[in-house]
Amino acid sequence: MAYDLEEQEKLDALKAWWERYGTLSMVLVLAVVLAFAGWRGWQWYASHQAAQAMGYYEALETAASQPGEESIARIKAASAALRDGYPASGYTARGVLVAAWALQDRKDLDGARAQLEWLARDASAPALQAVARLRLAGVLLAQQQYEPALAQIQGTAPAGFQGLYADRRGDILAAQGQADQAAQAWHEALAAFGADPAAQIVQLKIDALNGA
Repeated sequence: MAYDLEEQEKLDALKAWWERYGTLSMVLVLAVVLAFAGWRGWQWYASHQAAQAMGYYEALETAASQPGEESIARIKAASAALRDGYPASGYTARGVLVAAWALQDRKDLDGARAQLEWLARDASAPALQAVARLRLAGVLLAQQQYEPALAQIQGTAPAGFQGLYADRRGDILAAQGQADQAAQAWHEALAAFGADPAAQIVQLKIDALNGA
């Protein structure tokens, strides 16, 4: 098929462009296709991981709501699955708190302590980490592990936890027989709580300490 001069010039220009940029264009197109496929693949993976984590969380909640000693094994198994398989999931930190509460309620203080120690080391959820440290101090207090309990809540308390941490320090110091230090901690808690109803409970502790 014969081409006129103008068409031949266009074909020559197209061939020249393809020889110069064709490979680069194909590479760019392939990169876009692969990036899109990778993005869709990551979306599927993240959605799958979230669904799996939610399943274990729901299983943990179900086990926590069931009576009987046999529920303890199910609670620990579901929590372990979350911690080992989905440590970065938002379900995991919440699930560990549920597990700790359920185990403590069943008088399994060692089990509750293990859950809270894991969460206290997890910096990915600062608010829940602060809760875990407070709860862990309470479990250690119940086990009469006073120094480790204090270590969990020493130093500057996280924002919003100043009153709770000071109150728990007072509890631990009182259990150690350090009445003056306990009173000081409880007064710090009163100042932090302000008009919060929790201040009334702290005041009762101070009154009891003073024999009122």
